[in-house]
Amino acid sequence: MANDYYAVLGVRRDADADEIKKAYRRLARELHPDVNPDPQTQERFKEITQAYEVLSDTEKRYRYDRGADPFAPGAGAGGFGAGMQFSDIMDAFFGAAGGAARGPRSRARRGRNATIRVEMDLAECAFGTTRELTVDTAVVCPTCSGEGTAPGTHPQTCDVCGGRGEVSQVTRSFLGQVMATRPCPGCGGYGTVIRRPCPECDADGRVRTRRTLKVRIPAGVEDGTHIQLAGEGETGPGGGPPGDLFLEIVQRPHPIFERQGDDLHCTVTIPMVAAALGATLKVDTLDGPADVDVRPGTQSGQAIPLYGQGTAHLNSSGRGDLLIHVTVETPTKLEPEQENLLRELARLRGEESPPGRFAPGQQGFFSRLRDAFNGR
Repeated sequence: MANDYYAVLGVRRDADADEIKKAYRRLARELHPDVNPDPQTQERFKEITQAYEVLSDTEKRYRYDRGADPFAPGAGAGGFGAGMQFSDIMDAFFGAAGGAARGPRSRARRGRNATIRVEMDLAECAFGTTRELTVDTAVVCPTCSGEGTAPGTHPQTCDVCGGRGEVSQVTRSFLGQVMATRPCPGCGGYGTVIRRPCPECDADGRVRTRRTLKVRIPAGVEDGTHIQLAGEGETGPGGGPPGDLFLEIVQRPHPIFERQGDDLHCTVTIPMVAAALGATLKVDTLDGPADVDVRPGTQSGQAIPLYGQGTAHLNSSGRGDLLIHVTVETPTKLEPEQENLLRELARLRGEESPPGRFAPGQQGFFSRLRDAFNGR
C-alpha cells in the first residue's frame, strides 16, 4: 500500500482533523465496495481507510509524521480494522456513531406525561373557572436530590468500562478486523454504578407524593377538551425534567340546556291559547332569569333565539346563542264552558269541519329496511 497517507487522501500535511474526515468521507462514498465491487476499488478503499485510521488518530499521526511505524506494538496491529473502530467509520460518514451520541448516557430522563379528568358544570365550562387539583405524581427525591445515592455517597466510575459507558468487541469482516461497541453490561451504559442506593427512592432519584395545583380553566371548554400544562407532569428518573400534565374536561349534563358547540338549546311548553295570542315568558339562562316574548301565532316546533346567551367561544371573543324551542300544548280535558267557547271560536273561524292538510309521512320500518338493502 502507499506510504504517503496525505497523498492517499489528497490533503495537505498540515490539514486539520475536520479536513481529513471530509476527504475520507468523499472518497469512501466513491470507493465503498457496495458501490464499486471490483477488486481494484476494494484495494483502493483499504488504502484510504488505513490512511484515515492513521491520520485521524493523534498518537498514530504523531508516529507517522516522525517516520515511525504507526502500527508499532502498543499502537495496535496494522491493517484496516486492527485499531480502527467501526464507529470511527460511521463518524466519517454520518458524524458521531451514525448520528447517535457516544460515551456514557445520563441517568436523568424526561418524566412521563400524565392525564387527569376534571368534571365541570355547564356554567363553569361556559365562563371558565379556577380549580385546585390534587395530583398524585413523582417528584425529585428530597434525600438524594435526584442523584439516587445514599447520603454522603456519589455514583462511582464503572470498573468494567472505565466510565466510557461502552465496551468494544473485535470481529472480522472482508475488510479486516472491525471493532464494534455496545453498552457496558456492568453499568448499563451510564459509565457509573451506584454502590449504595438511596434508601428513600432506591436509586430512582424520585419519590411519589400528592400535591395541590391551582389551575385556571379558560371559558368555552367543552366535553373532551384537553388542556396542556407544560412541566407539571411526573419528574423523570434520575431527577430528570418533568413531563406535561393534561386535563381532560368532562362536562356534566345540565337539567335544562343541551349544548351543541357554543349554542345552547332548551324546550319550553306553552298553552295553546298563549301560542295563539302571544305571551311573555320568564325563562332561565346561564346569566339568570330573562323575559322572552312569544309572538302571537307561534307554532309548535318554532325556535326563539336569544343571541349571545350561549357559552363563550374558546380562545376568542363573543358567545354562542340560546335557542328556545316551543312546544304548543293542546288541552286534553275541557270544562263545559271552555268547550263552548272553543266551539264558538271554531264556528267564527269556519273550522267546524276542517279539511286538513296532508304531507308525506315517515317511512315504516319495512320500507326503510327495503331501501337499505337496495342502496337507496
